[in-house]
Amino acid sequence: MTEETMTMSKVNIRTITVTGMLGALATILMFFEFSIPVLIPGFIKFDFSELPALIATFAMGPVSGIAVCAIKNIINLLHTTTGGVGELSNFILGICFVLPAGLIYKKNKTQKGAILGALAGSILMAVVSIFSNYYIVYPVYSHFMPMEAILGAYKAINSRVSSLWDALIWFNMPFTFIKGLCSTAITFLIYKRISPILKGKSTR
Repeated sequence: MTEETMTMSKVNIRTITVTGMLGALATILMFFEFSIPVLIPGFIKFDFSELPALIATFAMGPVSGIAVCAIKNIINLLHTTTGGVGELSNFILGICFVLPAGLIYKKNKTQKGAILGALAGSILMAVVSIFSNYYIVYPVYSHFMPMEAILGAYKAINSRVSSLWDALIWFNMPFTFIKGLCSTAITFLIYKRISPILKGKSTR
């Protein structure tokens, strides 16, 4: 085995290990979800589980970020309340977030490239959330909570909501976008400090 092969093997092992650790962290963060009263219906929860996925994407590439999204949702299936539908939607949105971020950053490995990538991912995730909620999530939720009650929760905040499309565009889309921006902001605050650790480089 050549020195180059051994180096590549160590890099692959580190990538797998760090990806798994970030996936475990993302899983934990999913448990710390919380609602935002007054601004959005209580059954819509906010969490920071996309944060480790974005960190993995910048440190090791979009495949690692997607793997983190997969890990957290697969583990979450053990106590799902949506028959896996919510996890499927979360995984799709996670891919929409980290894939553009990773691809853009890969072509332009600067702070500007990272910002543009994360912003593009946040926008795509927000737009896709409209359709994933309309066609995947809410058809299942409506079996447990009547659609009239779901719309009523939105109308209690904004009386102009007249359809599920209205609710998703006025509430869920900006909510998802802001969620992406929050993960982006925290990533930029901590990434420079933790990047050497994730990549196995000396900080000295």
